Amino acid sequence: MKENGNILFCGVGGQGILLASEITAYGLIEAGFDVKKSEVHGMAQRGGSVVAHLRYGDKVYSPLIDPGTADIELAFEIIEAVRYLPFLNTDSRVIVNTQKILPPGVATGKMEYPENILKELEKRKIEYIPADGFAIAKSVGEIRTANIALVGVLSAYLPVPEEVFIKVITGHIPRKVDENIKAFRKGRKLAGT
Repeated sequence: MKENGNILFCGVGGQGILLASEITAYGLIEAGFDVKKSEVHGMAQRGGSVVAHLRYGDKVYSPLIDPGTADIELAFEIIEAVRYLPFLNTDSRVIVNTQKILPPGVATGKMEYPENILKELEKRKIEYIPADGFAIAKSVGEIRTANIALVGVLSAYLPVPEEVFIKVITGHIPRKVDENIKAFRKGRKLAGT
């Protein structure tokens, strides 16, 4: 695990991306890191793309991740995993939620959802970890915990102890705390820790 890093969060409005990036930032801060974060909401309220940059280390001066320097991308939707390819390199790791959210053109039948999207990552020799955040959330009885389940997967690749994340979740999520903790732990277990 690196003692500094660049994490790109991306997805579609309404998936809890910004909360996930905040929980991750607070976890890293609690663990003693300097953290900078930036968000781009775009047309989030209409299901558009949402992205958050998060950088951590001993001292961080800018929240923005330069192209080709993301260590980890946490993609909350499959298409979003490849939308931000310019930020990745062959050492990047992509955690991708296997959920598909149909863009308006696909939902109206004017376009087709591309098949084998993740092959683009394979072609570029970028490691990816598929995670079904929605299935984890359903298994704990609260579908709104999918984002925290994905943070659980991400946490396995960060230099932050599990108990620090549990403390942050308890302190920053006002309701359904037990379900969020269960989702986090199931996500972390999915990553093999």
